[in-house]
Amino acid sequence: MNPIAPVDHLTPENWARANRLLVRKALAEFAHERLLTPEPITAEESGARRYLVRSDDGAVSYRFTARLLALDHWQIDADSITRHRGDTELPPDALDLCIELRDALGLTDRILPVYLEEISSTLASTAYKLAKPAVSAAELARADFQTIETEMTEGHPGFVANNGRIGFGSHEYLRYAPEAAHPVRLVWLAAHRDHTTFTCAADLDYDTLTRNELGDDTLAAFAQTLAGLGLDPADYLLIPVHPWQWWNKLSVTFAAEVAQRRLVCLGEGPDEHLAQQSIRTFFNVTDPTRHYVKTALSVLNMGFMRGLSAAYMEATPAINDWLADLVAGDEVLKRTGLSIIRERAAIGYRHRQYEAATDRYSPYRKMLAALWRESPVPGLEPGRRLATMASLLHTDRDGRSFAAALIAQSALPPAAWLRRYLDAYLTPLLHSFYAHDLAFMPHGENVILVLDGGTVERAIFKDIAEEIVVMDPDADLPERVRRIRADVPEDMKLLSIFTDVFDCFLRYLSAILVTEGVLDEETFWRTVAECAADYADSVPHLADRLRRHDLFAPEFALSCLNRLQLRNNQQMVDLADPSAALQLVGTLANPIARFAPTR
Repeated sequence: MNPIAPVDHLTPENWARANRLLVRKALAEFAHERLLTPEPITAEESGARRYLVRSDDGAVSYRFTARLLALDHWQIDADSITRHRGDTELPPDALDLCIELRDALGLTDRILPVYLEEISSTLASTAYKLAKPAVSAAELARADFQTIETEMTEGHPGFVANNGRIGFGSHEYLRYAPEAAHPVRLVWLAAHRDHTTFTCAADLDYDTLTRNELGDDTLAAFAQTLAGLGLDPADYLLIPVHPWQWWNKLSVTFAAEVAQRRLVCLGEGPDEHLAQQSIRTFFNVTDPTRHYVKTALSVLNMGFMRGLSAAYMEATPAINDWLADLVAGDEVLKRTGLSIIRERAAIGYRHRQYEAATDRYSPYRKMLAALWRESPVPGLEPGRRLATMASLLHTDRDGRSFAAALIAQSALPPAAWLRRYLDAYLTPLLHSFYAHDLAFMPHGENVILVLDGGTVERAIFKDIAEEIVVMDPDADLPERVRRIRADVPEDMKLLSIFTDVFDCFLRYLSAILVTEGVLDEETFWRTVAECAADYADSVPHLADRLRRHDLFAPEFALSCLNRLQLRNNQQMVDLADPSAALQLVGTLANPIARFAPTR
């Protein structure tokens, strides 16, 4: 490859704009998490004020115009940001900001360089997106599922360093990043059964899965490759692998397994796939009815190495079967239209020497595993289409939002559109919590919306086995499912709604619609409150739980995501005790408390 081409997007103009946007986000989110305390300077129109943030040593200052919205959300005008050292004005620079505020941010000498690398990579990805042809929100609101997926520009709305992807070279970024929209063929390995575990849903088996995913001709060619090496195909199971993982990890780190024919590389599969927002999950574009494939990827991104544990994968299909039965048997969930796309099968390879040398959370145990997740396409009703829920927080180059474009397309009043969305998204989350002690990780990338024109009709939840939790350590669950039980303190359980839904998603959606003049704050949060109150009225048998975990409480704990990453950006949560790892700093005023129904 031409060594110049992978950096064509790194121009002074794109870099300056990327820095301005990321400095805006850093100031906003670090202020939200109370790492910074902006000082008001002057009041301006429409409730906006001019603010000042000083560097650790006071020598550098950042000034900007912002509105302070519900949930301590800092809506900063990116173009208003200026940076000064004495009388000299400097360009906003996200890397410099982290250095100038390292004490305020608690960045240690060990963490800071890696964090700067993540920030640099995040800036580079923004510059790449800025170099792509502009697509308006109105155009995108009429686009197909995968076009929307590949046009997302922001990543996780809360994390500042959210596109780190440390491990990808610039040429690999252009090949494997979701925004690059480059079709990828997965690499397939034959893995000896003595080291490999395959599990699947109750109504599936290995032969049926591989035949449906690969076809008879490919299976025959793979078997011929093994036979040509003097190996018996019956001794092996097939594992799909991310090409980066093969070239950069498995062919080197697992060299002994390859040399001794416990692993055999069979080459690329026949189908083309597109990387999704989660980087390591692929959508089959050759045949969209086939499964998503989620692969291990030893790339550091947003606080974790993105591997997959062979041991952890083993129970995945059973957990998904259990949840699918729960959803199907619950009348309230069925009325909301909720569905899940099940992780139907999983496979993992156990490298015995690395297992002997490490504990169960080590990245070395997460280098070779995969799972197959249902595609939402076969279950789509006529005339409906799909969009990642992350799209609701997307804005185009002119600041126009995807959400506002959908509202315009729907022809519904904005509050009516919002209520339809909340009925599809929030109500099933509330019922899962109150009826089943069950919490999802329902951020934008983990939810797919089914759209009827511009209206949200229903929601599809995904990424089940790694993300759900039953917050009752004594819950009566099947043995294969018990790993999802967790002993969560009573006063922290409702953070699964307050933090994950209110603070980490609805806060941003509200700010976008308010800034664009689509809805005012009061109407937005009153609509959320009405959805919650109507749900409560529909389940009188759960009144005690609704009182014990009061969704209309005056305030709730502020749980800080960036503080986790700033403290340890290579494993920001102790997987053995995730709730103990939370960074709680004070409280937030509950924006629906003032709309509490009178009983």
